[in-house]
Amino acid sequence: MSAALVAGLAVAAPTGATAAPAGPPKPTPAQRAEATLAGMTLEEKVGQLFVTEVYGGDANTPDQRNVDAYGVATPAEVVQKYHLGGVIYFAWSNPTNDLKQIAELSNGLQRAAVGSGAEVPLLIGTDQEGGLVSRMGPPFTAMPGNMALGAGRKASATRAAAKVIGKELKALGVNQNYAPVADVNVNPLNPVIGVRSFSSDPQLTAELTKAAVQGYEHDAKISATPKHFPGHGDTEVDSHTGIPVIDHTREEWEQLDRPPFEAAVKAGVDTMMTAHIVVPALDPSEDPATLSKPILTGILREELGYDGVVITDSLRMDGVREKYGDEEIPLRALEAGVDQLLMPFDMDLAYNSVLDAVASGRISEERIDQSVRRILELKYAKGLVDDPFVDPGKVGKYVGNPAHQATAKRVTDRTITVITNETKTLPLAKRSRNVLVTGFGAESTANLAKEFTKRRAKATALETGSQPTDAQIAEAVAAAEANDLVVVLTMNASDRKATDPGGKQEQLVKALLATGKPVIVVAVRNPYDIAYFPEAPTYVATYSYSPVVMPSLARVLFGEVSPKGKLPVSIPSAEDPEVTLYPFGHGLKY
Repeated sequence: MSAALVAGLAVAAPTGATAAPAGPPKPTPAQRAEATLAGMTLEEKVGQLFVTEVYGGDANTPDQRNVDAYGVATPAEVVQKYHLGGVIYFAWSNPTNDLKQIAELSNGLQRAAVGSGAEVPLLIGTDQEGGLVSRMGPPFTAMPGNMALGAGRKASATRAAAKVIGKELKALGVNQNYAPVADVNVNPLNPVIGVRSFSSDPQLTAELTKAAVQGYEHDAKISATPKHFPGHGDTEVDSHTGIPVIDHTREEWEQLDRPPFEAAVKAGVDTMMTAHIVVPALDPSEDPATLSKPILTGILREELGYDGVVITDSLRMDGVREKYGDEEIPLRALEAGVDQLLMPFDMDLAYNSVLDAVASGRISEERIDQSVRRILELKYAKGLVDDPFVDPGKVGKYVGNPAHQATAKRVTDRTITVITNETKTLPLAKRSRNVLVTGFGAESTANLAKEFTKRRAKATALETGSQPTDAQIAEAVAAAEANDLVVVLTMNASDRKATDPGGKQEQLVKALLATGKPVIVVAVRNPYDIAYFPEAPTYVATYSYSPVVMPSLARVLFGEVSPKGKLPVSIPSAEDPEVTLYPFGHGLKY
């Protein structure tokens, strides 16, 4: 007799019949994880520790990039070869502009995982932070990013943004988001965090980190991954290309960097990502935190009481590869207390290195079991083992739906920050005028020009990029002189090392100001740009050039929405960083 029929007969039992005795209690995720672990081979256990990218849009379609990287042709074969515990999606490895296909890819990869070996489904992750780092393209609902949310100053808005991102990721089969960034950006010259951080204030960052974790995990039911422990906010070195050294004392770390991560732990966060940074005050060996037992086990596990899954940042980054070889890195990470190893430089080498370390006795199988147990328990707790699949036909129902778009609009509207308005140029009146929108971003300048056109202006977009040439500056000046109003978008004009070497954006802005035309300067990434043209009488910060931002910017410029954003960082002088031009919390209203 079928189980369904038995169940049906049980429901149809006559009224008044003696109730059947209660069955045994349902096994907990921990008990189920233990039972699965007991039946796994060492190779399957080690595979659970690894997360890497797979190439292509279909699980069973060959892609030469898989052959080059892994020696097998299809994404499904990559999963099966290594018994992978997880995969990560990128725009350069998967068709993140075709979201229904991403959902189908997720299902295909899950079928490969549960159809072989230990039959354990995958954690499928991506970096959908919102704002600057957003892997999924339209129609995925765009959000303005962390620093914008910090300017909005509202935990409920941050939680709502995370809920929307999380629900849309879940519809695509993505069950782990490598977000939020919990770093406290206290260094205006930070080349890798910046607007990815909520704020330079540890308490505001902690409050919004907690809110984001709740939005992802409690509301959307996917795993959040605060990063980058123990805190990547005070560095002028990009850990992708070098190894940053954080010179905070232990007391400074406690006050500045610890609060957001501690808030995430207290919120019960599922996973935590490490940083490839050296913090001598926390580990005198000067090993990067990813490979540091004093930091990951001593502080994160023992002091903060965290017993969830710890995942490394990408093991291909130079910040972790400078000191040790690729064969050694995964071993030291495991010895430090890591559970998931993200994107090793050479997957074959890393996988076999761990197997060899167990065979030699350097790493015990019990230590491997410790991490696999955490990973399996998470997968059971999230319901992945019971139902790892999604319905691609419902992607359109959840992704980019009107309710989510309305949330994005509401959240973004309150983030736009008016920093100067000395000539009372703002708010603008809706009337016929000629407007030049110039500066950074072909899409951003075009979209803002369209917003002006909607409001009776004749607007022209003239993109000059982040490093305008002398000829482009001259063209923009000539165009400005033929218009009634100029809006110029700057993108990290304060970054003289990378984004704007030679100060070409500064030259553009000053040349436009010299025309005598009304000029609105808008910083569409880091808000610090005004330090290089403090004479700008009208200056606005958006913290992002995400697609959702330009319509919100236009609503604020025209006074349809009153500006509510407040600086989540202070803006120092370019000439003397000890002098503050605009303090934390500054923001004008109309």
